[in-house]
Amino acid sequence: MRRRTVTAGNLEEILQATAPAAKADEQAPGPPAAVPGAVQEQAWRTEFEFELPRGYLDEAGIVHRHGAMRLATARDELRPQIDLRVKENPAYLSVVLLSQVITRIGAITDVHAGIVERMYATDIAFLQDFYRRVNSEGHTRAAVTCPHCEGGFEVDLSGGRLGES
Repeated sequence: MRRRTVTAGNLEEILQATAPAAKADEQAPGPPAAVPGAVQEQAWRTEFEFELPRGYLDEAGIVHRHGAMRLATARDELRPQIDLRVKENPAYLSVVLLSQVITRIGAITDVHAGIVERMYATDIAFLQDFYRRVNSEGHTRAAVTCPHCEGGFEVDLSGGRLGES
């Protein structure tokens, strides 16, 4: 078997060539028929809101704290592996990966690696943990213990104000 070298330029071409072909006469499947007496499942959530601990400071001096992150796809996790910046410095992987799944930070909708590079380390650490929770656990809640009373409770890491649900 011969090994292929993949570059960022031909990734799309390879993914299209290896994708399963859809037949023209097949129609997209409709929603599943409702089963009498069955409980309908809650809508599937693919985007999660967050609030950065420090916030992203843009060139105009505006701090952006609220944002959104979507669920990662296999392509999102594979694409950084062929990025030359990641090959030169493996620590850059999280920057590239986060730039692909963050859909919005404040009013900024074009989130790219340059923006993630300029974020504070505390915000990067928060986003890495947020990414892990959203993509492996499917929610943004974390179990914590009060250091004073030793009582356990859950907090939502997406960053709402205290007391809000």
